[in-house]
Amino acid sequence: MRNKTSPAGGTETVVYKSSLQLSTATLTFLGDLLRGHLKKIGSRWRKLPPGQIATIVLGVLRDDQRLADMAGGNRISATTVRRWVMEVIELLAARAERLDRALKKVTRKGDHVVLIDGTLIHTRRRTGADNRRNYSGKHKAHGLLFLALTDDKGRLLWLSAARPGRSSEITTARYNKLVERLRADELSAIGDLGFTGLDDDPDSPVVITGYKAARTKPLTSAKKQVNKLIASVRAVCEHAFAHLKNWRILTKLRLHARHATTLLRALLVLTHIEVAR
Repeated sequence: MRNKTSPAGGTETVVYKSSLQLSTATLTFLGDLLRGHLKKIGSRWRKLPPGQIATIVLGVLRDDQRLADMAGGNRISATTVRRWVMEVIELLAARAERLDRALKKVTRKGDHVVLIDGTLIHTRRRTGADNRRNYSGKHKAHGLLFLALTDDKGRLLWLSAARPGRSSEITTARYNKLVERLRADELSAIGDLGFTGLDDDPDSPVVITGYKAARTKPLTSAKKQVNKLIASVRAVCEHAFAHLKNWRILTKLRLHARHATTLLRALLVLTHIEVAR
């Protein structure tokens, strides 16, 4: 039997369809953002109108649709779809809050406490020297580590830059000088046991964590109650990450690691629109 490598005939009218579980506000926002960008750079012509480009990009981000599928149904090339996706996520990432601005906004609102947590975004297993670099022993998987700050209602405020999966949460927090910036804005952060020892000032700590049990020294009932209280307050962090991971492109990243930070911050902006509707 011969292997047929040529494309099948009569497929010109086949269209790939998908449904987007997104609000009209998100599509309108992204379309207006793209129109403003095209006007700013003086781009007078694209293969498709901005509204349709926004729909295609949201299909890739929300449902992780293949570039070739989105291209085939709209009579464009997969390279064009990829270029549009990268263009849009850069526009969105530029609107994401940086750490200093996010903390100042919390202070202006009159809040005094933020929640801190980390998450691993799974990636493909890499070859060569990069294989072990992105392997997380804690999660037993390859990925990139991100830190996030949320408010007491579970609204994402800030996302850190991507770090290799082998990094720890406490190391990533120190890399971003989180303690110094919290203390400068007179804020406190509540974290899990992974952040124990992050704050080196025992008299006036700004990072509050629970208590760890030692092998020869179990926790007292009072310390267990404190751990339960902290866990109940931090539960909204999981809700925040759940909203972010509704974007199925994060199921397993196929972008290069250098684009991961831009992608996550772009999705942060879109998540704010979706959650606030």
